[in-house]
Amino acid sequence: MANGNEYLWQGDIRFWGRRSPVLFPIVGRLWNNQYNHEGETYELGQHGFARDCEFQLTYEEENSLVFSLESNEDTLKLYPFPFILQIGYRLRDNRLQVIWNVENTGDREMHFQIGGHPAFYYRDLDLNTKQRGFLDFGQKHLLLHYLTPAEKGCVKPEHQELRLPDGIMELTSDSFGCDTYIFDNSQLRKMTLLDRNRKPYLSLEFNTPLAAVWSPSAVHPDVPFVCLEPWYGRCDTVGYRGELKDREWIQHLAPGKSFTGGYTIVLEDL
Repeated sequence: MANGNEYLWQGDIRFWGRRSPVLFPIVGRLWNNQYNHEGETYELGQHGFARDCEFQLTYEEENSLVFSLESNEDTLKLYPFPFILQIGYRLRDNRLQVIWNVENTGDREMHFQIGGHPAFYYRDLDLNTKQRGFLDFGQKHLLLHYLTPAEKGCVKPEHQELRLPDGIMELTSDSFGCDTYIFDNSQLRKMTLLDRNRKPYLSLEFNTPLAAVWSPSAVHPDVPFVCLEPWYGRCDTVGYRGELKDREWIQHLAPGKSFTGGYTIVLEDL
């Protein structure tokens, strides 16, 4: 909270009980919630297991925190790769940097995806109107290509087009009939939330190859938040039954090596 305004959704099971989960070791859904690896079939639910695990605080300074999760007997049953996942938070002025570090502590190549799922309040929500605000993609004369979930939470390969002459998408209670907009191929680097008067109040900056925008307003028209999601990976394509290592947008990490990624939240009205 800053200047009397709450930015990060605080959770409410009527709409969505989570706030800003980390998605690991997969992003999105697997076809039939299963994946294949070296002759074995594993069951794994949407967005993986890390969001439901307890992390340990391993570093603390005045404006920085680091939390860690290490593979264990339970995670190895779901995902047969030893790892250490660290999530760091660094606050500087009006910017909060979120840093992911994935270390492969095993003796074979590791295959994974990781992503963020932070939810942010609409500013000055008025349920007497369908209008919720705007999302500025920071580019003029914009033609975006996006995927949407089609079956069992998985996508079909065909992209749809989103034309935005001023680079700004209006957000309404009807905007998410498609459930989720998934922008791949590094089309975006920044998304900025604007209030109903088009005043910016929050931005998300990232270098991920995919980004998603989601709100459960198709089910709950009065939902007061929208999620801006930076992803290294996405759900399966409908019908995919191949190997984990061959999934689209999968990341590969050699033994003893580390992967670093993340995103930055900027409070624009401070």
